[in-house]
Amino acid sequence: MNSFSAKLISWQKQHGRHDLPWQNTRDPYAIWLSEIMLQQTQVGTVIPYYQRFLQRFPDVTTLALAPLDDVLAQWSGLGYYSRGRNLHRAARVIVGDHQGRFPGNEEIIRQLPGIGRSTAAAIAVFAYGERRAILDGNVKRVFARCFGIDGYPGEKRNETLLWRKAEELLPPPSGTGENQIDGGIEAYTQALMDLGATVCTRGKPKCPICPLQADCIALRENRTGKLPVPRPRKLLPEKETVLLLLMRQGMILLEKRPASGVWGSLWCLPEMPVSAISTDYCTQRFGMNVQPLAQMQPFDHTFTHFRLRIHPQPLQVASSSCVTGGKGQERVESRWITPDEALKVAIPSPVRKLLIQYGGAQPFG
Repeated sequence: MNSFSAKLISWQKQHGRHDLPWQNTRDPYAIWLSEIMLQQTQVGTVIPYYQRFLQRFPDVTTLALAPLDDVLAQWSGLGYYSRGRNLHRAARVIVGDHQGRFPGNEEIIRQLPGIGRSTAAAIAVFAYGERRAILDGNVKRVFARCFGIDGYPGEKRNETLLWRKAEELLPPPSGTGENQIDGGIEAYTQALMDLGATVCTRGKPKCPICPLQADCIALRENRTGKLPVPRPRKLLPEKETVLLLLMRQGMILLEKRPASGVWGSLWCLPEMPVSAISTDYCTQRFGMNVQPLAQMQPFDHTFTHFRLRIHPQPLQVASSSCVTGGKGQERVESRWITPDEALKVAIPSPVRKLLIQYGGAQPFG
């Protein structure tokens, strides 16, 4: 076994994480769920969501048969909702194309919706003992520092180099078939994840307790604060919108977003252009007479590709000629719901923030 992998495996057995809810299992469904939830989300945030999700959807068939609304409701608050939509799509593929059995090798796993190369490899390692390399954000950081790799890791040339390094550093095979499951690949893979998450952290890495400190070029050259090179900064375009808090008899109006686009398939507060007048807009679109209530402070919500300035506008519905939330060509799926119930359905985090903020400041009318 090479020195790099040997050091990591030895470190993991003594200092790594061993009691996370998704560890100590061979269930590919549970492992898959954890890997998807852990994309761009911290372990401490994921654990309660993971446990509630597994309780509600204990197997892939249950997940596949559930309405998307129910799945996204369990995901609500975790963010990056495309993960939840892809999880549901993949479950239906597994049930429809694989007779409900999770695929048994990395190549097929990678073909499922929402699963990339590194995620597929991690599932294959932990569920089936396959000897596969992973390269998530934590691993990129470990490699960039240890081997002094300059440049942004997400740039194609650097990412190719990092994947080559990840393949080269794998521990040697320790047998075949069932015997390989008891080998070092799982401990090694977990060690990379644990080291990046707990020791070789983005800020203030704990170099004195790192098992790779003697080999780390970034530490030797005092460049741990400079590696990996961050993503080149781009000026995000800015957009604005008004979110309407339409209230009637203790309930608030939510609309279901289209399946594609921002907040796809989520329940959201109705939107209005910032140039519109709320009383006129609500009359024309909803057939409602409304009375503006006290303004709330605007706030920003940042997406991957743009920044959204949100102007909340609370409105009391005085009268309505429409039973639902829209009329004519503007009609979309909508529902009147109590604020407490609204917090239990699949809503974007800015909507959740607004409902909590407004409800805490004054009761809903």
